[in-house]
Amino acid sequence: MNAVLIVLPILTLLMFDLGLTLQMGDFRLVAKQPRAVIIALAGQIVLLPALAFAIAVGFKLPPEFFVGMVLIACCPGGSSSNVFSMLAKGDVALSVMLTALSSIITLMTVPVILQWTILYSNLSITNSQCSLDFPVGNLLIQNLLLMFLPILIGIGIRHRWPRVAARIEHVLSRLAFPALILLAAIFFIQHRSTIAENIGLLGLCVTLLLILATCGAALMSRLFRLGYRQRRTVVIEVGMQNAAQAIAVASSPFIFNNDTIAIPAIIYALMMNIVLLFYVGRIIVKNS
Repeated sequence: MNAVLIVLPILTLLMFDLGLTLQMGDFRLVAKQPRAVIIALAGQIVLLPALAFAIAVGFKLPPEFFVGMVLIACCPGGSSSNVFSMLAKGDVALSVMLTALSSIITLMTVPVILQWTILYSNLSITNSQCSLDFPVGNLLIQNLLLMFLPILIGIGIRHRWPRVAARIEHVLSRLAFPALILLAAIFFIQHRSTIAENIGLLGLCVTLLLILATCGAALMSRLFRLGYRQRRTVVIEVGMQNAAQAIAVASSPFIFNNDTIAIPAIIYALMMNIVLLFYVGRIIVKNS
């Protein structure tokens, strides 16, 4: 089964679902909580990719895994972060807003970061290895069609038909997580030998990235004296990434058309749920 036939519709539905939860008034949170928004976006858009790049260099990852690590790190926040924020008694409204903002901002930042990463990886590989091609224009078009447009349509439906939007969102929110699990399972089955050969190294790199990123987010939140609910949300938002987008970029025939680049995202999707469930569990136990 070609995974791209599953991941592209899933990504579109996730973005449409995100749009259904938004109202134009929600963007006022940027003015009401500027510190929390700036810290969370800095963690996602600057800290996470920088850590991924440093770890990939430090562990001397092969070019495809190198690009895959940076790719998952520079993607926007995942929609599951809203559920995790709710479980952690965080600021859910802030979480939804951060997911939306990061999804829009990364439309521009992902191509820039990836282009620089691929240039570095192509310069550092040996002559016996093939360099990676990166059609920036195709990525911009795919992201606009599969991410930005579905968000706008969702916002429009929420504004025009709020009751219909609520019913659709109720259904889609229940389907999102099982769909991602199905996608991950298909990738695991199709690439089980490659994953098994590299799970030790990639698992270590991904786990280190998650721990450093969430600890960095927690430290920044404390330094800027955010409230408890905001801190929890910022940590979750920085750690929770949109693995579906990373897989869509890696496996799309219009961009990389390379499932190997998607493997770090698959492992990240597994580890981020384990690490952040542990984080949320600690909060629940502490408050019980």
